[in-house]
Amino acid sequence: MEANSTTNNKAATAPSLRWKLLRRALLGRYSSISDKQSEMGLSRISRKATHGFNMIPFHLIDEEERNSTNIQLGSSRKDACFCYTWPIHHNSPRILLYQRVDDDGADLNDFEVCNRHNIDNTGLVCQWPSEDVLAYYCLSNADKFRCKRVIELGSGYGLAGLVIAAVTEALEVVISDGNPQVVDYIQRSIDANSGAFGSSKVKSMLLHWNHDDLMNFSNSFEIIVASDCTFFKEFHKDLARTIKILLRKETTSEAILLSPKRGDSLDKFLLEIKDSGLHFNIIEMYSPEVWRRHEKFLKGDDSWPKYEKDHCYPLLVSITQ
Repeated sequence: MEANSTTNNKAATAPSLRWKLLRRALLGRYSSISDKQSEMGLSRISRKATHGFNMIPFHLIDEEERNSTNIQLGSSRKDACFCYTWPIHHNSPRILLYQRVDDDGADLNDFEVCNRHNIDNTGLVCQWPSEDVLAYYCLSNADKFRCKRVIELGSGYGLAGLVIAAVTEALEVVISDGNPQVVDYIQRSIDANSGAFGSSKVKSMLLHWNHDDLMNFSNSFEIIVASDCTFFKEFHKDLARTIKILLRKETTSEAILLSPKRGDSLDKFLLEIKDSGLHFNIIEMYSPEVWRRHEKFLKGDDSWPKYEKDHCYPLLVSITQ
């Protein structure tokens, strides 16, 4: 998920790792980086999520369906459209989600955009497992969002935000990310689903977590949602600050984050939350169905080999004022 940070670490930063990844892509060989630590850092940016919890059914819109429904993909051969349907709330309209499909390796423009905006590009790569779980959680707890102003931070392609907009009767849903390329895809999905949102006001937003214009949205949202946004430690302080600024000063206001522990990454983020004066609660079993699939993967299900709880299972973090 995308973010923006002013942190200047002596250790490998996201921009430096991106340029090393670019070098590797241009050279066309994976053995060009000998430093094991750098290689591990590169994989955290470039590794694509090929497995997941698959909580919400979807299919790729093929050419025949596209022609019969007049779905427009645009001129780029990298664009794809996915159709999501609901395992619950069956009467709710389906959602179309536009996404880029990368089969040809790195795109030079991606690195130029990332370095110009000082962001990571993970939200552009694919739909990540925690986002799918967050979308299912929102679908299962629709009443929580009814008549509320909601923002999704670091949304990537914005599945959870689109689910909230289509199913929960939220008053307003803002789907935000720090990568302008991703925000373009979000807006296309919003436009394609405009008839599915009822009276909910839905919009995309380019939002960087360390910009002063955050104050324009101070005290604006009763609910904040995010998934996998605690991955990069250099973004922790800005994310905590963003949550504190955006969350309304009400006892019922809440930020809902889904994120795996990933070593000490989540713990370090929660220290920033505590230092900012916010309160948090960690919930491990927040959905019987998600937990059932988690236990299945732990037992060695072939659909997700090398599944590890620490790196794969998203915990629910509830953050309040």
